[in-house]
Amino acid sequence: MRYREITFSDAINEALRESMRKDPKVLCYGLGVTDPKAVFNTTSGLEEEFGNERVFDIPCSENGITGIAIGAALRGYRSVLTHQRLDFALLSMDQIVNSAAKWHYMFGSQRPVPITIRMILGRGWGQGPTHSQNLQSWFAHIPGLKVVVPSNPHDAKGLLIASIFDPNPVIFLEHRWLHNSVRSIPEGYFETKIGTPKTVREGSDCTLVANSYMVPECLNAAKILSEEYGIQTEIIDLNTVRPLAMEGIEKSAKKTKNLLVVDSGLSSFSISSEIVSRLALAQNDLTIGKLALHDISEPTSQALIKEYHNNSDDIVVRLLDMLGLGSKKFKKRRINEQKDIPGNWFRGPF
Repeated sequence: MRYREITFSDAINEALRESMRKDPKVLCYGLGVTDPKAVFNTTSGLEEEFGNERVFDIPCSENGITGIAIGAALRGYRSVLTHQRLDFALLSMDQIVNSAAKWHYMFGSQRPVPITIRMILGRGWGQGPTHSQNLQSWFAHIPGLKVVVPSNPHDAKGLLIASIFDPNPVIFLEHRWLHNSVRSIPEGYFETKIGTPKTVREGSDCTLVANSYMVPECLNAAKILSEEYGIQTEIIDLNTVRPLAMEGIEKSAKKTKNLLVVDSGLSSFSISSEIVSRLALAQNDLTIGKLALHDISEPTSQALIKEYHNNSDDIVVRLLDMLGLGSKKFKKRRINEQKDIPGNWFRGPF
């Protein structure tokens, strides 16, 4: 099998392209899908290859178009419906929660509802409280939905293909800070099984559990902990939050005895809260913690946003305190960030 380096956004594009080649009933549509910017370049070239009957823009009617996707699914089509912001998809919650998620159950499993709903989430350049929400826990709360949160190009492609050919609805969440990330992945068609978290770094002293963009932050934190403190950190990439597979997390926690769940969502009633509660009930000899956002809306001001989001520095501080080593002498590297961007290398777009 041949490998080559590819960006996250190009991996999404390949997943869409190869799925549409495999099945002529796969459709791709949403706001900006055929725009020159092509939803962060993820849908570039699809209309030219597959035509405007399979790839098309939509009116600003999120609830209505989701209803159309459900109807198309019941007639055997597989829709990939794309929202350039998760926040826009909130207008379609009635269709997602009361129709798409429940149809298979309410009608005795007679009809699948194969819909993949892509939502772009995350932060950047003062997006503010209505364009940067991380609401994965909302969707994970609903029976009948699967919720996928890839952190790298390999899983972006493999999990999106698996989502498209899953018989029922999948919420596919892409953090906008990941679209320009690069990784070597196999050429051609492949699937990554939904609901299979991966151990992306082996360690013996503590465990970090994260998903989406927080996985790279955890990897950076693990490097700092190893180089400066000799602490070996195991990292589990929770690439799916529903179904929530706990076996690997429990095994790692049993080994290291120290576990921190890093969440890009709000702290209360979160994915991290669910994992912590399950572990607390299953194992009582652990040191367990979580690191998530404060229960307030994201500010727009650059001055305020610096203290709102967590990064690798905050992960290091929390783990040092959990391990009883104290964090007062640790000097944060990124405390003087002036722009709400991943780093100086980043040039957008958002």
